[in-house]
Amino acid sequence: MKYKEDKVLQDIQEYIGKTYGEHYSTTDEGFQVMDILNNLAIDRDFCQANAIKYLMRYGKKQGYNEQDLFKAVHYIVLLISSQRKEQPTTKKRKKNSTTGNGYE
Repeated sequence: MKYKEDKVLQDIQEYIGKTYGEHYSTTDEGFQVMDILNNLAIDRDFCQANAIKYLMRYGKKQGYNEQDLFKAVHYIVLLISSQRKEQPTTKKRKKNSTTGNGYE
């Protein structure tokens, strides 16, 4: 890939894989806070807010470090995952024949 996206995605995948051993679990099976947030139907708001937080923090708290970007991407991946669980098929955007924009 021209901009080495494949390497970046590999690094992100490795980062996400490592986080599962670092998170607090409430059971031996690995039940996590995200599971509770999902059951309360607030996980998407939580993920979106945290992604924004880490993007805003990038370049400030510990300089321009990839950790903040990896964390933001991880929350975005969790957000996508939650969205897909709720709506397994995504609605494709089509031009409205009447107005020329929006969803049909």
